[in-house]
Amino acid sequence: MAVRAVRGATQIDADEREQVLEATAELVREVLERNGLTAEDLISVVLTATPDVVSEFPAYAARMAGLADVPLLSATEIDVPGAMPRVIRLLAHVETDLPRASVKHVYLRGAAGLRTDLSR
Repeated sequence: MAVRAVRGATQIDADEREQVLEATAELVREVLERNGLTAEDLISVVLTATPDVVSEFPAYAARMAGLADVPLLSATEIDVPGAMPRVIRLLAHVETDLPRASVKHVYLRGAAGLRTDLSR
């Protein structure tokens, strides 16, 4: 068993609480599903949002999505001029037998444009 990091991101259409909750839950589900993980495999998850997302904490959204006993942290991304707006990012530390090259990073919605080198 190794410790691996899994990355992901999603973009919301507007800074609305329901969109943050929905998009973050979708991102968490996809990261777990695509990597064959469960919440038990998670060590910790850091979630960030661009400075224009203030309607809800992404960590709260992840907690509501089922990560009840996983250490979670929300933070704000640095405000880089010209950066993609309304993006929620995820960095999960996991215990897995997957080799590093087999870890599937997940970029959804408009955030797929951040990593055009990755496909489903």
